[in-house]
Amino acid sequence: QVQLVESGGGLVRPGGSLRLSCAASGSIFSVYAMRWYRQAPGNQRGLVAGITRSGTTNYADSVKGRFTISRDNAKNTVYLQMDNLNSEDTAVYYCNADISKGDYARGYWGQGTQVTVSS
Repeated sequence: QVQLVESGGGLVRPGGSLRLSCAASGSIFSVYAMRWYRQAPGNQRGLVAGITRSGTTNYADSVKGRFTISRDNAKNTVYLQMDNLNSEDTAVYYCNADISKGDYARGYWGQGTQVTVSS
């Protein structure tokens, strides 16, 4: 079994910061690309940021310059540093990763963590 467990969500005031973490565990051979998605009520789930195993990153235009994705390959963990948050960042944030258990890689999802930006 492979599990992705997110942490770090919560309530923050506009202009504040949060740091999300997502740790992969279980029968893992290798973790490839890791990503953060988010879904606000009434909206589709959308990509926030992604990072390859070698550290190449990409971001949604709405978060460029405010969010930073990083990873620790030794810990199979991905992070999302979120700064200068605003109400439009309110959503459930999901971790996604391409993981191999020794043969082919497949995508796995975490359970999600709520981020609420409100005064």
